[in-house]
Amino acid sequence: MSAALIAALLCSVAAYIHTRSAHPSMRPENPIADLAWRGLAFAALIAWGALVVRGYVLGRWADATAALLGSFALNWYFGHRGPRPTWPGLSMLFAVVGLGLGAYAVLYE
Repeated sequence: MSAALIAALLCSVAAYIHTRSAHPSMRPENPIADLAWRGLAFAALIAWGALVVRGYVLGRWADATAALLGSFALNWYFGHRGPRPTWPGLSMLFAVVGLGLGAYAVLYE
């Protein structure tokens, strides 16, 4: 597995969790933490799209297709399980790790 594939999967789940947590009880109580979460989720969504497109442009069809289909599968899994109180922290963790791995993949792969 490449770092770009793992980064795309983590970024996808981070953005998906943010969009599924629209209910106020699923948001951080601190408005600054909520704003940071929103920014991380948006950056994760942009990074996910960029990593998938980059995979296709560079000719890494298998990784890009695996990232795309794996993202759909992981998003379905998290959506199927339903909202959890730990989702905001998990989403922020996935976004930070995914963005870091994405930067590593772009710079060194």
